[in-house]
Amino acid sequence: MYSISEVAIKTGFTAHTLRYYEKIGLLSSPLRKGGKRRYTEGEIRLLKFMKILKQTGMSLDEIQEFLKDGCLLENIDSTDIQIKKPQTRSDILKKHLRLLEEQKQEIETVMNVTKEKLETYETMIGGLKSEE
Repeated sequence: MYSISEVAIKTGFTAHTLRYYEKIGLLSSPLRKGGKRRYTEGEIRLLKFMKILKQTGMSLDEIQEFLKDGCLLENIDSTDIQIKKPQTRSDILKKHLRLLEEQKQEIETVMNVTKEKLETYETMIGGLKSEE
């Protein structure tokens, strides 16, 4: 079990952010011992995954939708629900992946233009140095 400060170090989220995520229901309330939050390895893995999704631009609403049913491996549901829950998560991730692919293309375009500009400036600098 880990304290909130240890989890903050392990996940890169601040203690304030962890409390906020708990307040808005994005993160379930962890166990408490002596009034202090205690987090499990599973919660740390979940937070690390949330961090990745957040860093790649997924909104908190989408992350909340993705996580709303908790761990699918721990729930015993009807066959319809067993199919629906992973399908919802799959749809969210597919949509997010499409957005990431678009961003990747945009970044590659910017990188190519930047490389062209850099070549132009280096050629200009080389020409000016040879005139000296």
